[in-house]
Amino acid sequence: MREIAAVQPAVLCVCAYGALVREPLLSTYEILNVHPSLLPRWRGAAPIERAIMAGDTQTGVSIIRLTAGLDSGPICGRASEPIDPRDTYGTLAGRLAGLGSRLLIGVLDGPRTYVEQTDGGLTYAEKISPEHRVLDPGRPAAELERVVRALDPHIGARIEVPILAGGLRVHAAGVVPAGGGSGAPLGAGDPPAEGELGVRDGRLLYGTRDGALELLRVQPPGGRPMTAADYVRGHAV
Repeated sequence: MREIAAVQPAVLCVCAYGALVREPLLSTYEILNVHPSLLPRWRGAAPIERAIMAGDTQTGVSIIRLTAGLDSGPICGRASEPIDPRDTYGTLAGRLAGLGSRLLIGVLDGPRTYVEQTDGGLTYAEKISPEHRVLDPGRPAAELERVVRALDPHIGARIEVPILAGGLRVHAAGVVPAGGGSGAPLGAGDPPAEGELGVRDGRLLYGTRDGALELLRVQPPGGRPMTAADYVRGHAV
């Protein structure tokens, strides 16, 4: 508090701070928070990951005044950004960082008008825990493909099957519906059973409840990232 007071700031700014800001700081200064979502959607720790996982087609950045509540302060700036079906956390986070910086500069340069948030459309972006990384074969393949993109490259999704000691990290994946993919039939039988890993027509597949997840780029424990074709050549599946 003394260090901040010594520079006599007109306003304070935080982004992905990761800690609670408490009184008397909240009441003493105008504190702006740059949050990568269109609040009140995806308040919380992992807004970018949760937006991709949910299949959202749009997200953005909100500038709010920091309050004691979780990302619940009044909004003084918003800008939207489309989510491409190929976006990963890495590609989307990079665009939102640029968008957020430009939005913040505009907010700081002009007069600020605050609009209180409502509870309409409120969702919470739960922190990514270890269990959220594991791809559940009981879910649709399309959901698992979104999890892979949402956690790449910073956290990483993984599969766990009995034949793989230590599991397998998945960097990129595609959806293969039951009976083969659109424009990409399996050509060598049905997909593996739910929860099983198998090779069909040279493609590495993980069976899900509604087809299979094609693993395109993987990383074995202690190894380097590689294409599925390289993995299949060097490992018994």
